[in-house]
Amino acid sequence: MADYPNNFPPLPSFIPLKPCFYQDFETDIPEIHRTTAKRLYYLWMLNSITLAVNLIGCLAWLIGGGGAVNFGLAFLWLILFTPCSYVCWFRPIYKAFKTDSSFNFMAFFFTFTCQLVISIIQAIGISGWGVCGWIATISFFSTSVGAAVVMLIPTIMFTAVALLSFVALTKVHKFYRGAGGSMSKAQEEWTTGAWKNPHVQQAAQNAAMGAAQGAMSPNQPQYSATPNYGYSNEM
Repeated sequence: MADYPNNFPPLPSFIPLKPCFYQDFETDIPEIHRTTAKRLYYLWMLNSITLAVNLIGCLAWLIGGGGAVNFGLAFLWLILFTPCSYVCWFRPIYKAFKTDSSFNFMAFFFTFTCQLVISIIQAIGISGWGVCGWIATISFFSTSVGAAVVMLIPTIMFTAVALLSFVALTKVHKFYRGAGGSMSKAQEEWTTGAWKNPHVQQAAQNAAMGAAQGAMSPNQPQYSATPNYGYSNEM
C-alpha cells in the first residue's frame, strides 16, 4: 500500500504543527460511496462551524446579562468537540468506506449515535450547559432582545445539525444492513484482526473499486469477494 504524507488538517506553514491524517476522497473512497463520504464530511464541518457560532451567541448572552459559565463552556465545547468528532465518528466512517470494514461501521454507528444525542441536547438548550438552544434563547427574549436574536442563529444551526445527523445515521444504517452487515461480522473482524491488516484493507478497497467499475460496464459480468455496498448517494 502506498504511503502518502498527511494532509489534514491543512495547517498554515507558520504553525509548528504537522497534519495528523491523510484524506483524499478521490483516491481513497470508491466512487459509489464518495458522495456520501463527502456529505458526512460537510456535516462535520457544519457541526464545527455551529460550535464556533455558538461561542459568539454565548458571548452575546454574557453581554446581555447572562452568566459567564455558558461562555466558558461554549469555548470548551468548541476546542474539544471539533477534533473529537472528527476522530471519533468521521474517521471511522471514512475508513469504513475505504476498506469495506464492518468494525469501522460499528464504531461509526456507536459514536455518531452519541453525536446525535448531543446535537439534540444542544438544540434544546438547557441553561448553564454552554449552548444557545431553544429553551435558553426563548427565555432570554424577556431580558435582552438583541442578545436573544444573536442566540437564535446557533439555535437554528444546532437544530439543523440534529436533523441532518438523524438523516445521515438512518441512510448509512439502511444500506449497511441491506448489504448484509451485522454486529457478528464486526466481531469476527475484531477477533481475527483483519480490520487492521493493511493487505486485507488494500484487497477490500480494490474489490470495491472493481465492483464500481463493473457496475459502469453493463456488458461485463460482476464478481466481488466482498459485499458491494451499492446504494443511492442521496442524503
